[in-house]
Amino acid sequence: MGKTSSKIKTKPAASGHAGYSERQTILSGMQPTGALHIGNLEGALKNWIALQDDYDMFCCIVDWHSLTAEYANTTELKAKIFHMAVDWLASGLDPDKCAIFIQSEIKEHAEMHLLLSLLISVRTLTRLPTYEEKKDEQGLDSYGFLGYPVLQAADIVVYGAHKVPVGKDQSKHIWLANDLARRFNHYFGPTLVEPEILLTKMPLIPGTDGKKMSKSAGNYIALADSEEDTTAKLKRMFTDPKKLRKNDPGRPEICPLYKLHEAYSTADNITETIVPQCKSGELGCVECKGRLIANLNQSLAPLREKRVELLAKPDYIWDILAKGATLARERACLVMENVRRAMKTNYRD
Repeated sequence: MGKTSSKIKTKPAASGHAGYSERQTILSGMQPTGALHIGNLEGALKNWIALQDDYDMFCCIVDWHSLTAEYANTTELKAKIFHMAVDWLASGLDPDKCAIFIQSEIKEHAEMHLLLSLLISVRTLTRLPTYEEKKDEQGLDSYGFLGYPVLQAADIVVYGAHKVPVGKDQSKHIWLANDLARRFNHYFGPTLVEPEILLTKMPLIPGTDGKKMSKSAGNYIALADSEEDTTAKLKRMFTDPKKLRKNDPGRPEICPLYKLHEAYSTADNITETIVPQCKSGELGCVECKGRLIANLNQSLAPLREKRVELLAKPDYIWDILAKGATLARERACLVMENVRRAMKTNYRD
C-alpha cells in the first residue's frame, strides 16, 4: 500500500483554518450488513471510484452503525467486514489512492460522537424521518439508534471532510452534520470543516421483483453471484405486466428490465434497438432478458475474477484495512487535537 501515505495528507491545520490537505477530503461509508449487490455498485461504488483520484478519500466500513439494528447478532460481523472489503477492492477502489478501514478501529469517532451529542436536542433527533420510519419498521428504540445520525456526523467531521457523496434521499443526514459542525464552530471558533453534500447521480437499480434492489428485500443480484446465479435470477425477473406474449407491445419506460439495460447495455444503443423493438412487439421478454444476461455477465466478469483472486489472500485484505486505519487514525487524531484545543480540554498541554 506504499503510495497511500503520499496520496492522503495529514498535516496539522493552520491557525483558524480547518484544512488538513492541499486537496479537499471526502468521507464515504457503508454498513456491513450483508452481500453487496449491483445496486450498491451502480449507486455508490462507481461514484467513489471516480472520485478517488481527485480527493483525499476515506472509505469507512461502518460496523458500529450496523450494530444499531444487529447488536444481538455479531457472530458473522467479521466475515461481513471481510467480504465488504473484498467487494470494494474488486470493484476498483484503490488502496494506493484512498484509506479503506473499519470504523470501530478509530476510537476518535466515539469521542467526536459524544461531543457532538451535546449540541443537539433529543426532540430534534426524534423528529428525523429515518428515526420515525425505522422505529416502526424494525422496532428500534434504543439510545444508540436514536443517536445514529450524530455518530454519522462524527464520522464525517472527524476527518475534516468537505464533501460526502450521497443521493438526495440521504441529504438530511449531511445537513445535520453541517449544522452540528457550525454549532461547534459558533461556540469554540473555526475548528471543524462544515461538510457539504456532493450530490451524485445514483441510478435506481430495480430488484428482481421490480422494486428497488435491497438486501432486506432479498431481490438483489450480489456481486458475489456466479454467472449461473445471475442468469437464474434474471430469468425470473418481473417485466411489463401488460406484455404477456412476445407480439404484445411493451412499455420499456415502466419495465424493470429496461432500467438494467440502461446500466449494462449501453453498447447496444438501446434507444434505437431495444426500445422500438419492445414497443412494436418484435422483441419478446425472453429474448430481452437474454440480451441483458449476456451484457450484465460480461460487465461483471472482471470484478468476479478479481474477487476470486482477493478471496484467496485474506492476510492481504486485513493488511489493507490495518494500513487504512493507520492513515485514518492520523487524520482523526489531528482533528481531535484541534477540537480539544478549541474546547480547552487538552488539560496536560
